[in-house]
Amino acid sequence: MSGNFIIKETNTGIKFDLKVDTGKSIGSSEVYTTLQACKNGIESVKKNSVEASIEDQTLNAFAIKKNPKFEIYIDKRKQYRFRLKARNGEIILTSEAYQAKVFCEKSIDAVKKIAPEAAVYKI
Repeated sequence: MSGNFIIKETNTGIKFDLKVDTGKSIGSSEVYTTLQACKNGIESVKKNSVEASIEDQTLNAFAIKKNPKFEIYIDKRKQYRFRLKARNGEIILTSEAYQAKVFCEKSIDAVKKIAPEAAVYKI
């Protein structure tokens, strides 16, 4: 499995998506004001995804982990999501919504595997 970071402009700035080789997005960034800030965000995901532990906030008595970490949580629509937090606590990648926790966990595994070596493209 491989993937790519795709940088694209939005109406309000620049963001990136992490996509697997099939083209499916498994994570998105915040909107940045500059291209360099966006590229720095990608480097942060590459580095922090490898070191990150998993904090499963869907459990009743979950253990709070130190950053960097992936946080699994349930959104307002009762679907599973994850967010990757950098060492400084900033959210650097957020997932789409998943019906089942197992798919959310598989996406975290995919991020850990593909992000460090993923190529970067600007469209």
